[in-house]
Amino acid sequence: PTLPDTFRALRVIQDGDSSRAEFQTLSLSELPEGEVLIEVSHSSLNYKDGLAVTGKGILRRLPMTPGIDLAGTVLDDSSGTHQPGDGVILTGWGIGERQDGGYATHARANPGWLVPQPAGTDAEWAMSVGTAGFTAMLAVMALEDAGVRPGDGEVLVTGAAGGVGSTAIALLSAAGFAVTASTGRTEEEAYLRELGASSVIGRAELPGMKRPLEKERWAGVVDCVGGETLAGAYASTRTHGALAVCGIASGIELHTTVFPLILRGVSLLGIDSVTCPQPRREAAWTRLACDLPASRLASVTQTRGLSEVPALAPQILAGQVRGRTVIDVNG
Repeated sequence: PTLPDTFRALRVIQDGDSSRAEFQTLSLSELPEGEVLIEVSHSSLNYKDGLAVTGKGILRRLPMTPGIDLAGTVLDDSSGTHQPGDGVILTGWGIGERQDGGYATHARANPGWLVPQPAGTDAEWAMSVGTAGFTAMLAVMALEDAGVRPGDGEVLVTGAAGGVGSTAIALLSAAGFAVTASTGRTEEEAYLRELGASSVIGRAELPGMKRPLEKERWAGVVDCVGGETLAGAYASTRTHGALAVCGIASGIELHTTVFPLILRGVSLLGIDSVTCPQPRREAAWTRLACDLPASRLASVTQTRGLSEVPALAPQILAGQVRGRTVIDVNG
């Protein structure tokens, strides 16, 4: 295919002592190094993207193009790994943080970072899943690998109305689990039950659990929040239960004891979606294509244009964006 001379990107630039986001038209030669050139059609809006666009320090250098997700079509691959016209997905590996990301019409990447677009899906579906859905799938797989089964009891999802939480509820419900959703947005109860939650609890309930061992309740936990919420969930997890930990919306500290580990055999499972090994990455996307079709995501997804991202970024940081937001980079 004929390669363009220029591309459009949302760039975060230095502006005196602070930073700001602006749209720029750049030469293709200004893309970062990488053997694969991709024509990007869609990205998505994540909490990290909100931090990046509003100048909250997540970007390792400036100027930089945010966007920790992208999906599109291969234009050229000098390594021969991918063919022109192949649909590919890229999440993680530091894009949108350490190197230019998905908020642009074109991108470069290493061939080993890319996942083939699963058969029967498209780029818009991939970005309705995005890093959030991919992380949720890794968390569900981790609980299953730890032996958590639908018959074992309730599974808790914290930060339930967010992107990871929403997708985790849908995936767990589809797998047959009884899901309890924890949220600070009580007005979203109907939405969470529509996703598959069988019960909903308020945000304050878990931080209120202060004893080293609380009454056993959860067979498994997908925690998107951290901090005191994670501590309370951990203290109330059942014997031989497990917690998949993937978020810090409430803080990075964890004040607790080893008692659940050594007296109940509880497992704390770290979920790393950034450098997840390629075989597990591809397995997660293959399963997502089966368990989370576009029809299932329709009620939790909105599509907005790249031009709207500067206005959307502070909204996601304020907890005002529910579910998934797909970004049409040509919009």
